[in-house]
Amino acid sequence: MGNVFYFDWEFDLLYWFQGLHNPVLDKIVVAITSLGNAGIFWILLTIAMLIFCKDKKVVWTSALALLFSLLVINVFLKNTVMRARPCWIDDSVTLLVKNPKDYSFPSGHSSASFASAVSIVQYARYRKQGIAAVVLAALIAISRMYVFVHFPTDVLTGTILGIIEAILAGITVRFIYRKMEEKKTKIA
Repeated sequence: MGNVFYFDWEFDLLYWFQGLHNPVLDKIVVAITSLGNAGIFWILLTIAMLIFCKDKKVVWTSALALLFSLLVINVFLKNTVMRARPCWIDDSVTLLVKNPKDYSFPSGHSSASFASAVSIVQYARYRKQGIAAVVLAALIAISRMYVFVHFPTDVLTGTILGIIEAILAGITVRFIYRKMEEKKTKIA
């Protein structure tokens, strides 16, 4: 089952979300949360940017941020902290999505979403698209509480780590591009 630790207010917030459920909103939220499954939307968006974006720095920043997210969240933190999901602790709540098998902390959906979205918003040329991506990332993050598979602190931590992963990826990519330019200048 994993480690069972949470703040009392976290279940209060999750149960508040349960009170919002209705057939229309349920379908919308399930569709939104599904965009984050395995980071597929963000991976496909990064591939699309590879094809359509002139400035490839944004592409490599998003790709690197997603890699950081995978390694930090899914490979390391989830398996180190081993936090039980709220749906494992209170199985009386009817899930709208398949019961996840991996641990809860931190939210991979939140981390990957913000890692890619903040990667885009860092580049002035793509600021408007980046803002739209950040709004979608926020909706995906919130959806994880609505569908009762993450605690609020899972989502908050995943969001913060995703932002940090994007910033670090941006710094790394800009550093590599700067070094490549310096090398070209020396050769010329």
